[in-house]
Amino acid sequence: MAERTLRGARLGGQSFEDERGIEFAARQQVAYSCPQGHQFEITMSTEAEIPANWECPRCGAVSLNVDGILPEEKAEKPARTHWDMLLERRSLDELEVILTERLELLRGGEIGPAHLHRPGKAKKKAKA
Repeated sequence: MAERTLRGARLGGQSFEDERGIEFAARQQVAYSCPQGHQFEITMSTEAEIPANWECPRCGAVSLNVDGILPEEKAEKPARTHWDMLLERRSLDELEVILTERLELLRGGEIGPAHLHRPGKAKKKAKA
């Protein structure tokens, strides 16, 4: 094993391969301009889809492409509330019935916070 290692070679050292015979991918420079006035270029493949915006390397702001490529506007769905999801599962009539049942139980002291429970109701049901 020791015979195969190169003397003087270290981890993170120079590569012993040269660039002869290697054909690099075609590249292009894409320019961006930041709202703070910073200008910078990013090297990309000619086959790559060019993004309309890029994060500025200096300040982190969203920079727009200088060539005038505009970002696509995404259709935003309105936020679904708990009420919307409830209406997907139940009709208004069903909800009215459930509400009246729960209110009767609450008023009767069978459900709800412990300090609102009526001691007489729980004992009567336990005996029956």
